[in-house]
Amino acid sequence: MIKINEESDSNPHNAASKNPSDDAVSSAVILFVVSAVQFLTPFMLSAVGVALPAIGREFSASAVQLGLVETVYIFAFSLFLLPAGRLGDICGRKRIFTMGILVFTAGTVLISFAFSIESFIVFRFFQGCGGAMISGTSVAILSSVFPPAKRGQAMGIITGCVYLGLSLGPVLSGFMVTHLGWRWIFYLGVLVELFCLFLTVLKLKGEWADARGERFDFMGTLLYISSLFCLIYGTLNQKEGGIYLVLMASGALGFPIFLAFEYRCSSPILDVGLVMRNRVFAFSNLATLINYAASFGIGFFFSLYLIVVRGYSPQWAGWILIIQPVFQAALSPFFGRLADRVSPAGLATCGMALCTLSLGLASQVHAGTPMPVIMGMLALMGVGFGLFSSPNTITVMGSVPPKSYGIASSFLATMRTMGMLCSMTIITLVFKHIMGDYPVNAETQTSFLASMHLCMMIFCSLCVAGVFCSMVRLKSGVKH
Repeated sequence: MIKINEESDSNPHNAASKNPSDDAVSSAVILFVVSAVQFLTPFMLSAVGVALPAIGREFSASAVQLGLVETVYIFAFSLFLLPAGRLGDICGRKRIFTMGILVFTAGTVLISFAFSIESFIVFRFFQGCGGAMISGTSVAILSSVFPPAKRGQAMGIITGCVYLGLSLGPVLSGFMVTHLGWRWIFYLGVLVELFCLFLTVLKLKGEWADARGERFDFMGTLLYISSLFCLIYGTLNQKEGGIYLVLMASGALGFPIFLAFEYRCSSPILDVGLVMRNRVFAFSNLATLINYAASFGIGFFFSLYLIVVRGYSPQWAGWILIIQPVFQAALSPFFGRLADRVSPAGLATCGMALCTLSLGLASQVHAGTPMPVIMGMLALMGVGFGLFSSPNTITVMGSVPPKSYGIASSFLATMRTMGMLCSMTIITLVFKHIMGDYPVNAETQTSFLASMHLCMMIFCSLCVAGVFCSMVRLKSGVKH
Protein backbone atom coordinates (compact mmCIF):
# COMPACT_ATOMS: atom_id res chain seq x y z
CA MET A 1 0.00 0.00 0.00
CA ILE A 2 1.26 3.49 -0.82
CA LYS A 3 0.97 5.97 1.98
CA ILE A 4 -0.41 9.34 0.96
CA ASN A 5 1.77 12.25 1.94
CA GLU A 6 0.79 14.77 -0.71
CA GLU A 7 -1.00 17.78 0.65
CA SER A 8 -3.73 17.54 -1.99
CA ASP A 9 -4.66 14.07 -0.88
CA SER A 10 -5.01 14.82 2.78
CA ASN A 11 -7.74 16.26 4.88
CA PRO A 12 -9.05 19.46 3.28
CA HIS A 13 -8.33 21.27 6.51
CA ASN A 14 -4.66 20.92 5.54
CA ALA A 15 -5.07 21.37 1.82
CA ALA A 16 -7.32 24.36 1.87
CA SER A 17 -5.96 26.51 4.66
CA LYS A 18 -4.27 26.61 8.01
CA ASN A 19 -6.83 29.09 9.27
CA PRO A 20 -9.39 27.40 11.55
CA SER A 21 -12.16 29.76 10.39
CA ASP A 22 -11.48 28.79 6.77
CA ASP A 23 -11.56 25.14 7.82
CA ALA A 24 -14.97 25.66 9.40
CA VAL A 25 -16.29 27.31 6.23
CA SER A 26 -14.92 24.47 4.10
CA SER A 27 -16.53 21.85 6.34
CA ALA A 28 -19.84 23.72 6.24
CA VAL A 29 -19.76 23.88 2.43
CA ILE A 30 -18.99 20.16 2.20
CA LEU A 31 -21.81 19.34 4.60
CA PHE A 32 -24.23 21.54 2.62
CA VAL A 33 -23.33 20.00 -0.75
CA VAL A 34 -23.46 16.42 0.55
CA SER A 35 -26.78 17.11 2.30
CA ALA A 36 -28.28 18.63 -0.87
CA VAL A 37 -27.38 15.67 -3.09
CA GLN A 38 -28.39 13.22 -0.36
CA PHE A 39 -31.79 14.94 -0.43
CA LEU A 40 -32.08 14.74 -4.22
CA THR A 41 -31.29 11.05 -4.73
CA PRO A 42 -34.19 9.71 -2.58
CA PHE A 43 -36.38 12.63 -3.68
CA MET A 44 -36.06 11.43 -7.28
CA LEU A 45 -37.15 7.97 -6.12
CA SER A 46 -40.25 9.00 -4.18
CA ALA A 47 -41.28 11.92 -6.41
CA VAL A 48 -41.35 9.87 -9.60
CA GLY A 49 -43.63 7.31 -7.94
CA VAL A 50 -46.43 9.87 -7.71
CA ALA A 51 -45.82 11.00 -11.31
CA LEU A 52 -46.01 7.49 -12.80
CA PRO A 53 -49.72 7.67 -13.79
CA ALA A 54 -49.13 10.92 -15.70
CA ILE A 55 -45.98 9.53 -17.31
CA GLY A 56 -47.84 6.37 -18.28
CA ARG A 57 -50.66 8.33 -19.91
CA GLU A 58 -48.30 10.48 -21.95
CA PHE A 59 -46.23 7.56 -23.24
CA SER A 60 -49.03 4.91 -23.28
CA ALA A 61 -46.81 2.77 -21.04
CA SER A 62 -47.71 -0.64 -19.68
CA ALA A 63 -47.71 -1.52 -15.99
CA VAL A 64 -44.48 -3.49 -16.47
CA GLN A 65 -42.77 -0.51 -18.09
CA LEU A 66 -43.88 1.81 -15.29
CA GLY A 67 -42.52 -0.68 -12.78
CA LEU A 68 -39.17 -0.62 -14.58
CA VAL A 69 -39.00 3.15 -14.16
CA GLU A 70 -38.52 2.67 -10.41
CA THR A 71 -36.73 -0.67 -10.54
CA VAL A 72 -33.87 0.40 -12.84
CA TYR A 73 -33.08 3.36 -10.57
CA ILE A 74 -32.51 1.09 -7.56
CA PHE A 75 -30.91 -1.48 -9.86
CA ALA A 76 -28.24 1.00 -11.03
CA PHE A 77 -27.53 1.91 -7.41
CA SER A 78 -27.00 -1.74 -6.51
CA LEU A 79 -24.68 -2.44 -9.44
CA PHE A 80 -22.28 0.48 -9.11
CA LEU A 81 -22.11 1.40 -5.40
CA LEU A 82 -19.17 -0.83 -4.50
CA PRO A 83 -17.07 -0.03 -7.62
CA ALA A 84 -17.74 3.70 -7.14
CA GLY A 85 -16.64 3.58 -3.52
CA ARG A 86 -13.42 1.76 -4.36
CA LEU A 87 -12.65 4.14 -7.24
CA GLY A 88 -13.10 6.99 -4.78
CA ASP A 89 -10.53 5.49 -2.42
CA ILE A 90 -8.01 5.12 -5.26
CA CYS A 91 -8.69 8.04 -7.62
CA GLY A 92 -10.07 10.54 -5.11
CA ARG A 93 -13.45 10.73 -3.44
CA LYS A 94 -14.05 14.33 -4.45
CA ARG A 95 -13.31 13.40 -8.08
CA ILE A 96 -15.80 10.50 -8.15
CA PHE A 97 -18.34 12.54 -6.15
CA THR A 98 -18.08 15.39 -8.68
CA MET A 99 -18.41 12.99 -11.60
CA GLY A 100 -21.45 11.49 -9.88
CA ILE A 101 -23.18 14.87 -9.63
CA LEU A 102 -22.34 15.50 -13.30
CA VAL A 103 -23.75 12.13 -14.42
CA PHE A 104 -26.81 12.51 -12.17
CA THR A 105 -27.46 16.00 -13.60
CA ALA A 106 -27.02 14.78 -17.17
CA GLY A 107 -29.47 11.94 -16.51
CA THR A 108 -32.00 14.37 -15.04
CA VAL A 109 -31.69 16.63 -18.10
CA LEU A 110 -32.18 13.69 -20.46
CA ILE A 111 -35.24 12.46 -18.55
CA SER A 112 -36.84 15.93 -18.75
CA PHE A 113 -36.66 15.62 -22.55
CA ALA A 114 -37.64 11.93 -22.75
CA PHE A 115 -39.55 11.16 -25.94
CA SER A 116 -40.76 7.62 -25.13
CA ILE A 117 -41.11 5.30 -22.17
CA GLU A 118 -38.12 3.30 -23.43
CA SER A 119 -35.91 6.40 -23.47
CA PHE A 120 -37.21 7.36 -20.01
CA ILE A 121 -36.15 3.96 -18.62
CA VAL A 122 -32.67 4.17 -20.18
CA PHE A 123 -32.14 7.72 -18.90
CA ARG A 124 -33.43 6.68 -15.49
CA PHE A 125 -30.77 3.96 -15.31
CA PHE A 126 -28.16 6.56 -16.28
CA GLN A 127 -29.42 8.82 -13.49
CA GLY A 128 -29.15 5.93 -11.02
CA CYS A 129 -25.50 5.38 -12.01
CA GLY A 130 -24.75 8.97 -11.02
CA GLY A 131 -26.64 8.48 -7.78
CA ALA A 132 -24.49 5.43 -6.98
CA MET A 133 -21.30 7.47 -7.47
CA ILE A 134 -22.67 10.14 -5.12
CA SER A 135 -23.87 7.75 -2.42
CA GLY A 136 -20.74 5.60 -2.63
CA THR A 137 -18.47 8.53 -1.75
CA SER A 138 -20.46 11.15 0.17
CA VAL A 139 -20.43 9.45 3.59
CA ALA A 140 -16.74 8.64 3.08
CA ILE A 141 -16.02 12.33 2.38
CA LEU A 142 -17.77 13.40 5.56
CA SER A 143 -15.88 10.76 7.55
CA SER A 144 -12.63 12.14 6.10
CA VAL A 145 -13.50 15.75 6.95
CA PHE A 146 -15.22 15.58 10.33
CA PRO A 147 -13.39 14.23 13.39
CA PRO A 148 -15.11 11.51 15.45
CA ALA A 149 -16.31 14.04 18.03
CA LYS A 150 -18.34 15.90 15.38
CA ARG A 151 -19.09 13.08 12.98
CA GLY A 152 -22.38 12.08 14.59
CA GLN A 153 -23.97 15.49 14.09
CA ALA A 154 -22.88 15.57 10.44
CA MET A 155 -24.19 12.05 9.81
CA GLY A 156 -27.46 12.95 11.51
CA ILE A 157 -27.92 15.98 9.24
CA ILE A 158 -27.39 14.07 6.00
CA THR A 159 -29.57 11.19 7.24
CA GLY A 160 -32.29 13.73 8.00
CA CYS A 161 -31.91 15.10 4.46
CA VAL A 162 -32.37 11.60 3.03
CA TYR A 163 -35.63 11.18 4.93
CA LEU A 164 -36.67 14.72 4.05
CA GLY A 165 -36.25 13.85 0.38
CA LEU A 166 -38.34 10.73 0.82
CA SER A 167 -41.09 12.61 2.66
CA LEU A 168 -41.26 15.73 0.49
CA GLY A 169 -41.04 13.80 -2.78
CA PRO A 170 -44.72 12.77 -2.96
CA VAL A 171 -45.99 16.17 -1.72
CA LEU A 172 -43.94 18.37 -4.05
CA SER A 173 -44.32 15.96 -6.93
CA GLY A 174 -48.09 15.88 -6.53
CA PHE A 175 -48.23 19.67 -6.68
CA MET A 176 -45.99 19.88 -9.76
CA VAL A 177 -47.76 17.09 -11.62
CA THR A 178 -51.15 18.68 -10.94
CA HIS A 179 -50.26 22.29 -11.77
CA LEU A 180 -47.10 22.24 -13.93
CA GLY A 181 -46.65 18.77 -15.44
CA TRP A 182 -44.37 15.87 -14.50
CA ARG A 183 -41.35 17.21 -16.40
CA TRP A 184 -41.06 20.05 -13.89
CA ILE A 185 -39.85 17.53 -11.30
CA PHE A 186 -36.71 17.20 -13.39
CA TYR A 187 -36.47 20.83 -14.52
CA LEU A 188 -36.28 22.00 -10.92
CA GLY A 189 -34.02 19.10 -9.99
CA VAL A 190 -31.51 20.19 -12.62
CA LEU A 191 -31.28 23.68 -11.10
CA VAL A 192 -30.43 22.31 -7.65
CA GLU A 193 -27.96 19.80 -9.12
CA LEU A 194 -26.15 22.48 -11.14
CA PHE A 195 -25.86 24.62 -8.02
CA CYS A 196 -24.37 21.67 -6.12
CA LEU A 197 -21.97 20.99 -8.99
CA PHE A 198 -20.91 24.65 -8.95
CA LEU A 199 -20.19 24.55 -5.21
CA THR A 200 -18.37 21.23 -5.48
CA VAL A 201 -16.03 22.41 -8.22
CA LEU A 202 -15.29 25.85 -6.78
CA LYS A 203 -15.56 25.43 -3.01
CA LEU A 204 -14.55 21.87 -2.08
CA LYS A 205 -10.81 22.08 -1.46
CA GLY A 206 -8.44 19.18 -1.33
CA GLU A 207 -8.88 15.53 -2.28
CA TRP A 208 -9.34 12.28 -0.36
CA ALA A 209 -7.57 9.27 -1.84
CA ASP A 210 -6.19 7.23 1.05
CA ALA A 211 -5.65 4.20 -1.21
CA ARG A 212 -4.01 6.07 -4.11
CA GLY A 213 -1.53 3.88 -5.98
CA GLU A 214 -3.41 0.65 -5.31
CA ARG A 215 -4.77 -1.36 -8.24
CA PHE A 216 -8.47 -1.24 -9.16
CA ASP A 217 -10.03 -4.69 -9.20
CA PHE A 218 -11.56 -4.92 -12.69
CA MET A 219 -12.11 -8.69 -12.59
CA GLY A 220 -13.82 -8.52 -9.21
CA THR A 221 -15.97 -5.65 -10.47
CA LEU A 222 -17.02 -7.72 -13.48
CA LEU A 223 -17.87 -10.71 -11.29
CA TYR A 224 -19.82 -8.52 -8.87
CA ILE A 225 -21.85 -6.65 -11.50
CA SER A 226 -22.63 -9.75 -13.57
CA SER A 227 -23.61 -11.84 -10.52
CA LEU A 228 -25.78 -9.09 -9.04
CA PHE A 229 -27.38 -8.38 -12.42
CA CYS A 230 -28.28 -12.04 -12.96
CA LEU A 231 -29.56 -12.46 -9.39
CA ILE A 232 -31.73 -9.32 -9.33
CA TYR A 233 -33.00 -9.56 -12.90
CA GLY A 234 -33.76 -13.25 -12.51
CA THR A 235 -35.49 -12.73 -9.15
CA LEU A 236 -37.63 -9.86 -10.43
CA ASN A 237 -38.84 -12.07 -13.29
CA GLN A 238 -38.72 -15.47 -11.61
CA LYS A 239 -42.45 -16.05 -12.05
CA GLU A 240 -41.82 -16.29 -15.81
CA GLY A 241 -39.62 -19.35 -15.22
CA GLY A 242 -37.21 -20.66 -17.86
CA ILE A 243 -34.18 -18.48 -18.51
CA TYR A 244 -34.98 -16.23 -15.55
CA LEU A 245 -34.61 -19.11 -13.11
CA VAL A 246 -31.27 -19.93 -14.77
CA LEU A 247 -30.18 -16.31 -14.35
CA MET A 248 -31.24 -16.29 -10.70
CA ALA A 249 -29.31 -19.51 -10.02
CA SER A 250 -26.26 -18.20 -11.92
CA GLY A 251 -26.28 -15.01 -9.88
CA ALA A 252 -26.57 -16.96 -6.62
CA LEU A 253 -23.66 -19.18 -7.68
CA GLY A 254 -21.62 -16.20 -8.85
CA PHE A 255 -21.56 -14.51 -5.46
CA PRO A 256 -19.55 -17.24 -3.65
CA ILE A 257 -17.11 -17.16 -6.58
CA PHE A 258 -16.89 -13.38 -6.28
CA LEU A 259 -16.27 -13.55 -2.52
CA ALA A 260 -13.59 -16.23 -2.93
CA PHE A 261 -11.87 -14.13 -5.60
CA GLU A 262 -12.02 -10.99 -3.47
CA TYR A 263 -10.56 -12.79 -0.48
CA ARG A 264 -7.44 -13.60 -2.51
CA CYS A 265 -7.26 -10.25 -4.29
CA SER A 266 -4.60 -7.80 -3.09
CA SER A 267 -6.71 -4.72 -3.89
CA PRO A 268 -10.39 -5.79 -3.81
CA ILE A 269 -13.53 -3.71 -4.31
CA LEU A 270 -14.89 -5.59 -1.29
CA ASP A 271 -12.42 -6.37 1.45
CA VAL A 272 -13.77 -9.77 2.49
CA GLY A 273 -11.02 -10.01 5.09
CA LEU A 274 -12.29 -6.78 6.65
CA VAL A 275 -15.78 -8.26 6.93
CA MET A 276 -14.43 -11.48 8.44
CA ARG A 277 -11.98 -9.81 10.85
CA ASN A 278 -14.02 -6.78 11.88
CA ARG A 279 -17.00 -7.93 13.93
CA VAL A 280 -18.39 -4.41 14.37
CA PHE A 281 -18.26 -3.69 10.64
CA ALA A 282 -19.80 -7.05 9.70
CA PHE A 283 -22.69 -7.00 12.16
CA SER A 284 -23.43 -3.31 11.58
CA ASN A 285 -23.85 -3.93 7.87
CA LEU A 286 -25.89 -7.07 8.51
CA ALA A 287 -28.13 -5.01 10.80
CA THR A 288 -28.54 -2.46 7.99
CA LEU A 289 -29.56 -5.15 5.51
CA ILE A 290 -32.10 -6.60 7.95
CA ASN A 291 -33.50 -3.22 8.97
CA TYR A 292 -34.16 -2.10 5.39
CA ALA A 293 -35.51 -5.52 4.39
CA ALA A 294 -37.94 -5.35 7.31
CA SER A 295 -39.05 -1.73 7.03
CA PHE A 296 -39.05 -0.83 3.34
CA GLY A 297 -42.35 -2.62 2.67
CA ILE A 298 -44.23 -0.50 5.24
CA GLY A 299 -44.95 2.31 2.79
CA PHE A 300 -45.91 -0.12 0.02
CA PHE A 301 -48.42 -2.02 2.13
CA PHE A 302 -49.97 0.91 3.94
CA SER A 303 -50.48 2.94 0.76
CA LEU A 304 -52.58 0.05 -0.58
CA TYR A 305 -54.24 -0.48 2.79
CA LEU A 306 -55.31 3.15 3.13
CA ILE A 307 -56.61 3.45 -0.44
CA VAL A 308 -58.11 0.00 -1.08
CA VAL A 309 -59.20 -1.15 2.39
CA ARG A 310 -59.97 2.17 4.09
CA GLY A 311 -61.14 4.07 1.00
CA TYR A 312 -58.91 7.15 1.38
CA SER A 313 -57.96 9.22 -1.66
CA PRO A 314 -54.31 9.03 -2.82
CA GLN A 315 -53.76 12.58 -1.57
CA TRP A 316 -55.01 11.82 1.95
CA ALA A 317 -53.14 8.53 2.00
CA GLY A 318 -49.97 10.45 1.14
CA TRP A 319 -50.50 12.88 4.02
CA ILE A 320 -50.88 9.96 6.45
CA LEU A 321 -47.89 8.06 5.12
CA ILE A 322 -45.68 11.14 5.41
CA ILE A 323 -45.76 10.74 9.21
CA GLN A 324 -43.02 8.10 9.21
CA PRO A 325 -40.37 9.92 7.12
CA VAL A 326 -41.13 13.25 8.81
CA PHE A 327 -40.31 11.76 12.22
CA GLN A 328 -37.17 10.21 10.72
CA ALA A 329 -36.05 13.51 9.17
CA ALA A 330 -36.79 15.56 12.29
CA LEU A 331 -35.10 13.24 14.79
CA SER A 332 -32.08 11.97 12.83
CA PRO A 333 -29.92 15.09 13.47
CA PHE A 334 -30.72 14.90 17.20
CA PHE A 335 -29.86 11.21 17.38
CA GLY A 336 -26.69 11.91 15.40
CA ARG A 337 -25.56 14.50 17.97
CA LEU A 338 -26.50 12.11 20.77
CA ALA A 339 -24.30 9.44 19.18
CA ASP A 340 -21.31 11.76 19.63
CA ARG A 341 -21.72 11.43 23.40
CA VAL A 342 -23.01 7.90 23.99
CA SER A 343 -22.53 4.53 22.34
CA PRO A 344 -23.86 4.72 18.74
CA ALA A 345 -24.14 0.92 18.63
CA GLY A 346 -26.38 1.02 21.71
CA LEU A 347 -28.60 3.69 20.17
CA ALA A 348 -28.87 1.71 16.93
CA THR A 349 -29.90 -1.38 18.89
CA CYS A 350 -32.66 0.59 20.64
CA GLY A 351 -33.82 1.88 17.26
CA MET A 352 -34.03 -1.64 15.87
CA ALA A 353 -36.05 -2.70 18.93
CA LEU A 354 -38.58 0.11 18.29
CA CYS A 355 -38.85 -0.98 14.65
CA THR A 356 -39.56 -4.53 15.87
CA LEU A 357 -42.35 -3.24 18.12
CA SER A 358 -43.96 -1.18 15.36
CA LEU A 359 -43.87 -4.11 12.92
CA GLY A 360 -45.46 -6.33 15.55
CA LEU A 361 -48.29 -3.78 15.85
CA ALA A 362 -48.58 -3.60 12.06
CA SER A 363 -49.10 -7.36 11.88
CA GLN A 364 -52.31 -6.90 13.88
CA VAL A 365 -53.85 -4.16 11.73
CA HIS A 366 -57.29 -4.97 10.34
CA ALA A 367 -59.97 -3.21 8.33
CA GLY A 368 -61.40 -1.44 11.38
CA THR A 369 -58.20 -0.43 13.18
CA PRO A 370 -58.64 3.16 14.50
CA MET A 371 -56.71 5.69 12.44
CA PRO A 372 -54.89 7.17 15.48
CA VAL A 373 -53.42 3.70 16.07
CA ILE A 374 -52.21 3.56 12.46
CA MET A 375 -50.70 7.02 12.73
CA GLY A 376 -49.04 6.19 16.06
CA MET A 377 -47.54 3.03 14.60
CA LEU A 378 -46.09 4.99 11.65
CA ALA A 379 -44.69 7.57 14.07
CA LEU A 380 -43.10 4.81 16.17
CA MET A 381 -41.51 3.33 13.06
CA GLY A 382 -40.16 6.77 12.15
CA VAL A 383 -38.62 7.22 15.60
CA GLY A 384 -37.10 3.74 15.52
CA PHE A 385 -35.69 4.12 12.04
CA GLY A 386 -34.25 7.55 12.84
CA LEU A 387 -32.70 6.19 16.03
CA PHE A 388 -31.13 3.32 14.10
CA SER A 389 -29.78 4.94 10.92
CA SER A 390 -27.44 7.75 12.02
CA PRO A 391 -25.81 5.87 14.95
CA ASN A 392 -25.46 2.75 12.80
CA THR A 393 -23.72 4.72 10.05
CA ILE A 394 -21.36 6.25 12.61
CA THR A 395 -20.58 2.76 13.97
CA VAL A 396 -19.76 1.45 10.48
CA MET A 397 -17.50 4.36 9.51
CA GLY A 398 -15.80 4.41 12.90
CA SER A 399 -14.88 0.73 12.66
CA VAL A 400 -12.57 1.06 9.62
CA PRO A 401 -9.34 2.98 8.86
CA PRO A 402 -9.46 6.05 6.57
CA LYS A 403 -8.16 4.10 3.55
CA SER A 404 -11.32 1.97 3.68
CA TYR A 405 -13.86 4.80 4.03
CA GLY A 406 -14.96 4.48 0.41
CA ILE A 407 -15.43 0.72 0.63
CA ALA A 408 -17.26 1.05 3.94
CA SER A 409 -19.54 3.84 2.65
CA SER A 410 -20.44 2.05 -0.58
CA PHE A 411 -20.86 -1.32 1.16
CA LEU A 412 -23.25 0.25 3.67
CA ALA A 413 -25.25 1.85 0.85
CA THR A 414 -25.28 -1.49 -0.98
CA MET A 415 -26.73 -3.19 2.10
CA ARG A 416 -29.50 -0.57 2.21
CA THR A 417 -30.34 -1.11 -1.44
CA MET A 418 -30.19 -4.89 -1.17
CA GLY A 419 -32.48 -4.69 1.85
CA MET A 420 -35.05 -2.81 -0.23
CA LEU A 421 -34.86 -5.45 -2.97
CA CYS A 422 -35.18 -8.26 -0.39
CA SER A 423 -38.26 -6.59 1.06
CA MET A 424 -39.98 -6.35 -2.33
CA THR A 425 -38.99 -9.92 -3.17
CA ILE A 426 -40.61 -11.21 0.05
CA ILE A 427 -43.76 -9.22 -0.72
CA THR A 428 -43.90 -10.56 -4.28
CA LEU A 429 -43.53 -14.18 -3.15
CA VAL A 430 -46.20 -13.79 -0.44
CA PHE A 431 -48.62 -12.17 -2.89
CA LYS A 432 -48.01 -15.00 -5.34
CA HIS A 433 -48.68 -17.61 -2.64
CA ILE A 434 -51.84 -16.04 -1.17
CA MET A 435 -53.38 -13.86 -3.91
CA GLY A 436 -52.09 -15.52 -7.06
CA ASP A 437 -52.72 -13.35 -10.12
CA TYR A 438 -55.67 -11.46 -8.64
CA PRO A 439 -55.39 -7.67 -8.37
CA VAL A 440 -55.58 -5.74 -5.10
CA ASN A 441 -59.09 -4.30 -4.94
CA ALA A 442 -62.17 -4.19 -2.71
CA GLU A 443 -63.14 -7.77 -3.64
CA THR A 444 -59.74 -9.20 -2.66
CA GLN A 445 -59.09 -7.13 0.46
CA THR A 446 -59.38 -10.19 2.74
CA SER A 447 -56.57 -11.91 0.85
CA PHE A 448 -54.62 -8.66 0.80
CA LEU A 449 -54.88 -8.29 4.57
CA ALA A 450 -53.78 -11.90 5.01
CA SER A 451 -50.74 -11.19 2.81
CA MET A 452 -50.02 -8.01 4.75
CA HIS A 453 -50.21 -9.79 8.10
CA LEU A 454 -47.88 -12.58 6.96
CA CYS A 455 -45.32 -10.12 5.55
CA MET A 456 -45.39 -8.00 8.70
CA MET A 457 -44.79 -11.08 10.85
CA ILE A 458 -41.87 -12.06 8.62
CA PHE A 459 -40.49 -8.52 8.83
CA CYS A 460 -40.94 -8.49 12.60
CA SER A 461 -39.04 -11.78 12.89
CA LEU A 462 -36.26 -10.31 10.75
CA CYS A 463 -36.07 -7.32 13.09
CA VAL A 464 -35.79 -9.60 16.12
CA ALA A 465 -32.77 -11.20 14.44
CA GLY A 466 -31.50 -7.71 13.67
CA VAL A 467 -31.68 -6.74 17.34
CA PHE A 468 -29.42 -9.67 18.26
CA CYS A 469 -27.01 -8.77 15.42
CA SER A 470 -26.91 -5.22 16.71
CA MET A 471 -26.34 -6.34 20.31
CA VAL A 472 -23.23 -8.30 19.28
CA ARG A 473 -21.49 -4.98 18.57
CA LEU A 474 -21.99 -3.76 22.13
CA LYS A 475 -19.40 -6.21 23.43
CA SER A 476 -16.66 -4.53 21.42
CA GLY A 477 -16.84 -1.33 23.42
CA VAL A 478 -16.14 0.71 20.29
CA LYS A 479 -17.81 4.10 20.31
CA HIS A 480 -16.53 5.53 17.01
